[in-house]
Amino acid sequence: CLIAKCDFGHLLPVVTVRDTTQPHKKKMAEITETTPLSTAGKRSDGDIQWVRSASDVSRLVNDGSQGRANARIVIGIALGGIFLDAYDLGALAFGIKDITREFNLTPAGTGMVASAITFGAIVGALLGGYLTDKIGRYRVFMADMLFFVVAAIACALAPNEYVLAGARFVMGLGVGIDLPVAMAFLSEFARLKGPGNKASSVAMWCPTWYAAISISYLLVLFFYAVLPESHSDWLWRLILGFGAVPALVIIAIRSRYMSESPVWAANQGNLKEAASILRQSYNINAHVPQDALSQPAPVVNKAKWSNYLNLFRGVYLRRTTLATLLSVVSSFAYNAVAFGLPVIISSFFVQSMLTTILISLVLNLLFAFVGGLLAVRYVPRFGAWRMSLAGYACQLVALLGLGLIGRPEGATEGVLAVAMLALFLFGQGFGPGAHTMTFASLSYPTSLRGVGVGLNQTLMRSSSTLSLFLFPLLVASLDTAVFWVIALAPFIGLASLLAIRWEPSGYDVDAEDYR
Repeated sequence: CLIAKCDFGHLLPVVTVRDTTQPHKKKMAEITETTPLSTAGKRSDGDIQWVRSASDVSRLVNDGSQGRANARIVIGIALGGIFLDAYDLGALAFGIKDITREFNLTPAGTGMVASAITFGAIVGALLGGYLTDKIGRYRVFMADMLFFVVAAIACALAPNEYVLAGARFVMGLGVGIDLPVAMAFLSEFARLKGPGNKASSVAMWCPTWYAAISISYLLVLFFYAVLPESHSDWLWRLILGFGAVPALVIIAIRSRYMSESPVWAANQGNLKEAASILRQSYNINAHVPQDALSQPAPVVNKAKWSNYLNLFRGVYLRRTTLATLLSVVSSFAYNAVAFGLPVIISSFFVQSMLTTILISLVLNLLFAFVGGLLAVRYVPRFGAWRMSLAGYACQLVALLGLGLIGRPEGATEGVLAVAMLALFLFGQGFGPGAHTMTFASLSYPTSLRGVGVGLNQTLMRSSSTLSLFLFPLLVASLDTAVFWVIALAPFIGLASLLAIRWEPSGYDVDAEDYR
């Protein structure tokens, strides 16, 4: 018989399952499973899939031939933290000039406020990467939204630049903790090959990012239109404080639909929980035979701080090197251009606030967002390596073009400069913007994925911090010649890809845990 028992201590109804179609497996018909009532999905149909080891769970997830039920919802929720990260960056991009004026900040003070969130993310990523592998994806995922709620409210009420920078640091802790676990969910709730594969699922972080940036622009446009001129200094406070709203929504949704990663649960030796998740999220009729239950399953590569060192050993050294280089240079270039986009348009191109908002919105929607959607659609066919190579090439051409144009003189040069910005964002969308996380997430198996993404995010955020801190200083000293400096980033990205030809899309990296 099958006895369902709730993790929270109360019993579910007893369900009896007898296997009459497979007489040779009668000894395996006795099954004991654990299924939380609050997260139970629809009834699993089809032939029984017997789970004897963690590799069986990984194989069933990778196959993806059954209905995925709640798995798509889990993937959607996993993008919530990424949405908030992008929203907060985009919101501050418009508010930084008002903050500088209100608090009478020096360029160094402006850099402090702008980069505080990435300082927090550096600490959060290291901690979050370890905790994701140690205590599980679900627990970490359910906790980190509190950072966003508290920090967003504190930002809106900040009386000075120090409180504002401190609140942004706390928000960064949430971002840093969230991304490793979000990438783990995107990787571990998707199939291996075909449409919607792991690489495509991870690449979804890119259009989600640009959607959040665009929404922040729309909110700025809305508040800019409705706020009276006498209260225009409220604009940046309203935009930053609004970040608490989606965080609260995500908390409510997560508590209803989220479940642990079945592959992580199996790797901890908990085959019963893994089989239960497969039934709930994938509609796979998975069960653990009694003889497998009587022998405790081994823990696969137990989580420990020293796993960070394993990223620099064996085959992982080459992958870590490439993933790190791509993330660092992509982050440096993107943060300088995307964060500085409103400043570039309003200052270099001498446009009004309203025109700046509209041009920034159009560029993000038509080029960055569309490029991200193309990445999701075509990465199963072309691979992350080729698409990243093409994206860096577009960015290099765009930045060299902006460096040559300098401050546009006349309508023709102005249109050409905007076209170069569009080319940069399009290349970022379908190239490194989407696939740096593919390299970071799919270069490591489940047992190392948390620390792998955590280390990658730590180094990437270090680059972001440097970029956000230096951009105001570089613009003040170099003016439009700053584009020549930024152009070094895509050049290094191209060189790295040509030197290390590693394609993570379609490769079963999780199988490395079981060899």
